[in-house]
Amino acid sequence: MASADKYQGGRITWRRDYGPDLWSVRIAPDSPVSFEPGQYATLGVEDGSKVIERAYSVVSSPTESELEFFFELVPQGQLTPRLYALGPGDRVLLRHRAKGAFKLDRANEHKDHFFVTTVTGIAPVVSIVRTLRKEPAPGVRLVVLQAASRSHELGYQQELEAAEKESRGWLRYVPLVSRPWEDLGWKGEVGRAEDVMRKHLDASGFDPGKTAVYLCGHPMMIENGKGILLRRGFDREDIHVEVYWMPKKEKAAGP
Repeated sequence: MASADKYQGGRITWRRDYGPDLWSVRIAPDSPVSFEPGQYATLGVEDGSKVIERAYSVVSSPTESELEFFFELVPQGQLTPRLYALGPGDRVLLRHRAKGAFKLDRANEHKDHFFVTTVTGIAPVVSIVRTLRKEPAPGVRLVVLQAASRSHELGYQQELEAAEKESRGWLRYVPLVSRPWEDLGWKGEVGRAEDVMRKHLDASGFDPGKTAVYLCGHPMMIENGKGILLRRGFDREDIHVEVYWMPKKEKAAGP
């Protein structure tokens, strides 16, 4: 049985599916969970005498009473298939504390913030945007690139487009797809995130030394993105990353 010292319960109140393997839920925790925009919470389900748990970035703003999450199904995973089977009224476990350092960088007093995400990597950025919409930060500017293979994987696209229109210039949102041949109705930006990163970074006038950059999602995008930014002149301390999984190491070749 899950320890009350580590976990509390939470009830799913809402679910939205974006495709066969992408969905969002909102969870009402039994007790409030405090967090900062960009942080993650740990969710779990009981499996006999043990708890299967994973960390997920929080989509909601701290000003909201429920916690929102954006999931991608991993068919052979231990937890997401179990979460995929749940809907409103079902219960999950939550760690009491949220954690994470993928937050808006205030330490260096940067006003310009450039985000590059893949699919569910948009989750912490939505939390930051929702918070800034309610609690504006004078002078702060955000550019958000959200990449996916196809447009139906661009969860929160409509919300971010609406936020951009209402922002009066502090937010620019760029959705893009990497497989336009599978999405013939798509009229927006195309390519992989790292293919168009430099283009939109330069077009925004976001220069090294004055800009914090955030990479979230696919590990290969993050690795390629860091290389591009370092060659552009960014310091490592101004590049913030949130890797959603670690790629398996290839076995060394035999003699």
